[in-house]
Amino acid sequence: MDWKTFQALLSGVNKYSTAFGRVWLSVVFVFRVMVYVVAAERVWGDEQKDFDCNTKQPGCANVCYDHFFPISHIRLWALQLIFVTCPSFMVVMHVAYRDDRERKYRAKHGDNSKLYNNTGKKHGGLWWTYLVSLFVKTGIEVSFLYILHHVYDSFYLPRLVKCEVAPCPNQVDCYIGHPTEKKVFTYFMVGASALCIVLNICEIIYLISKRVVRCANKVRRRNRNMAVQDDNYSDDPFNNCALKDKPPSFKTAFKPSFRPAGLRLEEKIRASAPNLSST
Repeated sequence: MDWKTFQALLSGVNKYSTAFGRVWLSVVFVFRVMVYVVAAERVWGDEQKDFDCNTKQPGCANVCYDHFFPISHIRLWALQLIFVTCPSFMVVMHVAYRDDRERKYRAKHGDNSKLYNNTGKKHGGLWWTYLVSLFVKTGIEVSFLYILHHVYDSFYLPRLVKCEVAPCPNQVDCYIGHPTEKKVFTYFMVGASALCIVLNICEIIYLISKRVVRCANKVRRRNRNMAVQDDNYSDDPFNNCALKDKPPSFKTAFKPSFRPAGLRLEEKIRASAPNLSST
């Protein structure tokens, strides 16, 4: 496997990651890929050849090895490294999709127009893609740790295993090659995987808390703007008039006094006029 090409592909993820994501990528390459390539492959090597049983029965050693080691540690770790880094390509593909949309938008509306302020900024759909990739990576890490523990019953490698599988004639003793060295590397790889899980969980908490704080600040800012608008509205003299401050109308001001005075004047005129009907 060409790990240099694999590292070149994942190096593009680093510029879109948070601080926790950069630490996670460093742990993957330094403590897992480098240890795997430099030391682990050489320690395991042809492990079936180093698996010795105290019998000459044809096929017994092969069957016992397949019974106790259904899948090699080194191949299981290779699969784990491949699967655990694949979700990071989801972010790279999403950013590439944004870049393509930005290029088409500028070709249609001009070079000065922008669809995204920054195609690599984790907002909108890219934030969800990044968060989903973290959950997938964490699930893959946990799944492979469970598989390793379930297949070998524990992370411990014994020096001696007793085999009673056919075609072995009776219970035979089989010895594992380099048991202590393999046990050390197994614990180291399991610890590095657990550290990656902790980093993924910290990054998930960081992203969610940062999003919650941003949303809370946005709501607080909106409420403050609405309060300022209400204060400006109440200070406006044209909007603060009440019915009790309205000046009285002409009818309401002069109606009670005007009509009785007119009636009295009309009665005086009628009283002073001569009675022509009597002459």
